[in-house]
Amino acid sequence: MIILTASVIINEDKVQEALDLSQKHVNRSRLEPGCIAHGVHRDNENPNRLVFVEKWSDIEALETHFELTESVTFAKSLRALAKSSPEMSIYEATQLRQMSV
Repeated sequence: MIILTASVIINEDKVQEALDLSQKHVNRSRLEPGCIAHGVHRDNENPNRLVFVEKWSDIEALETHFELTESVTFAKSLRALAKSSPEMSIYEATQLRQMSV
């Protein structure tokens, strides 16, 4: 499984626009082959920071996601609303167990 985390600081007057744009991207991405989970969250400590958490079945599915015109357009649009460059990390993970807490 591939796990991606990303975050971006949005210009204060553009946060709602960025949230709306991001939620549309998330909803579309969830329908893609290989997408296990995809979400956008607002940082509780910095309300101008959006955090993305994604799970993909494999790196090929994620790379296909990155190459889609819609994903490229989304990334450019989000960068235009950002105060700083987005940060992204990609991990290869193995689920050891699933637990209810």
